[in-house]
Amino acid sequence: MAVLEQSWVKVQEKTFGKWLNNKLKARNVQLNDLVNDLSDGVILIHLLEILSQESLGRYAARPKLRVQRFENVNIALDFIKGRKIQLTNIGAEDVVDGNRKIILGLIWTLILRFTISDITDQGLSAREGLLLWCQRKTACYDDVSVRDFSASWNDGLAFCALLDIHRPDLIDFDRLDKSDHKGNMQLAFDIASKEIGIPDLLDVEDVADVAKPDERSLMTYIAYWFHAFSQMEKVENAGRRVEKFVANMSGAWEMQNNYERRMRALLEQIMGQQQTWEKAQFDGTYAEAKDQSRVFTKYKQSQKRDWVAEKSDLAGLLGNVKTKLNTYRLRPYEPPADLSLEALDQAWIRLMEAERNRSQVINNTIRDIKNNLRRTFADKANDFALALKTMTASISGLEGEVEDQRDHTHQIAQSLPPMEQYLDMIAQLDTQCQEANIEENDYTTYTYDELAYELGLVRSSVQKKLAFLENQMVARNMTNLTPIQLEEFESVFRHFDRDLSNSLQELEFSAALASLGLVYDEQEMHERFLEVSDRNGSVSFEQFIRFMVDVTEDQNTAEQVFESFREVADGKPYVTELDLTHSLIPDEIVQQLLDTMPAHKGPDLQEDRDLPKYDYITFMDRYLGGKPNGG
Repeated sequence: MAVLEQSWVKVQEKTFGKWLNNKLKARNVQLNDLVNDLSDGVILIHLLEILSQESLGRYAARPKLRVQRFENVNIALDFIKGRKIQLTNIGAEDVVDGNRKIILGLIWTLILRFTISDITDQGLSAREGLLLWCQRKTACYDDVSVRDFSASWNDGLAFCALLDIHRPDLIDFDRLDKSDHKGNMQLAFDIASKEIGIPDLLDVEDVADVAKPDERSLMTYIAYWFHAFSQMEKVENAGRRVEKFVANMSGAWEMQNNYERRMRALLEQIMGQQQTWEKAQFDGTYAEAKDQSRVFTKYKQSQKRDWVAEKSDLAGLLGNVKTKLNTYRLRPYEPPADLSLEALDQAWIRLMEAERNRSQVINNTIRDIKNNLRRTFADKANDFALALKTMTASISGLEGEVEDQRDHTHQIAQSLPPMEQYLDMIAQLDTQCQEANIEENDYTTYTYDELAYELGLVRSSVQKKLAFLENQMVARNMTNLTPIQLEEFESVFRHFDRDLSNSLQELEFSAALASLGLVYDEQEMHERFLEVSDRNGSVSFEQFIRFMVDVTEDQNTAEQVFESFREVADGKPYVTELDLTHSLIPDEIVQQLLDTMPAHKGPDLQEDRDLPKYDYITFMDRYLGGKPNGG
């Protein structure tokens, strides 16, 4: 019995001494003899300040008298008690006089408090939580049975299994010689130390083939494994969130780039048309003036209509970008000033002015007097055009919560029937002008066909906006799907919604599912449709998305993504390419981030001195509208 007791004392003294040295190296302090080196209280005070990250106040740094040693030790013990750490039968004289077992008990109490007590798993804590973690991680290995922190570990296979489940690239469990207990344990200890950074607290002979290895020493060592692999999983999860964020943002970035490219092209075309009109000259003949009139009319019926449609689409596209970013709770997108809707409105005003000037020049050249009828038609057409412009501006200028935007859009939709009645009046006036052989009108640039076309665009814009907002409300509540999945499903739904009714008939529903890889036989597809469809025999967008929820799920927030960047960077204010690749982000996503993030300009760590560094904080601030939690 005395030999067994001497054995565990020796193992604990060695293990606890290594644990102490691992902590004390932060202050370049080395412990050589556990009992003697702690007796003056100085190293004990160093240890407590390192563990608690607090100062214990004044003490005798070089005690020569016994009373000074007692004072130092009492400072340490009082601090421990002040942290509500239970100490039983431990007095300053036990430490000063070198009571080995009492000192080991004191160190074990500190290990429990500062290394093991924060371990939790499924509501359990400390010893039970750590044991459950070991059991869960090794449950799939037939050769491993973790029942305790003693004999379950003496064949080395439990350590090898923990390595294999977390880092299969470092060890091949299936090819181990299961009978070579010491060899397997030495392999696991070496890999843990050299590749994972786990300190060498135990020697192989302390555990391998020992009838009952010391439980406290094993728990101290295995706790380091728990913390190392838990942090590794945390960084990998953070990397996956960063990857998911980039994937989610790709759609928004593409929409922004598409908006700017198309806006720039439209403004250049408008400017080019104005320059063409400024250079145009008449040769004085009626035929040539009529020819220029036909060219002008052709412009209004073709090119201008394309521009009107593009102008409407750009306003809708910008509104959708803002709504999409608001759905993800990201910073709103504001285009460059020269590509804004205001810039387009100014260019359009100048185009309308140039168009009016062009129309007047032609009309003055080939004037036909029917001014009363012209003026009547023009007044109605201009009022109608102004109303259309107001409605278009109302649609494109919608901001705020999706529900409020939807209510405003419904109000706009209620004004469409009176507009159609007003257009019928303009149609009657247009017929009278045709009967009077009036081909031009100085008082307006609008024709009946043009107004009818623009009214159709407004009607389509209202219909599309309503469907988009209602679908955004559905998409916002679908927390079991990722934004990129919702975007894919919405794109498929819209593709097969041929009549823009925001619903799918049975054939459309079947085609939509097939395009997403969900193929059923004819009878099963019919049954699926009956399950999902409403009493009208169609499937709405919400019903379609809810159907897809059965097979997909995920969610993410911008704040999580910011914290994920911080985890990938290991708390640094910058991130390196090595940090990103170590978090298992795919190479193409890493390259996209490196191409997008600005360079870090602040101080760096010694180990990163020769590596390019990127400022993820500024990068994320673009989309979060402010660094969360003081990040």
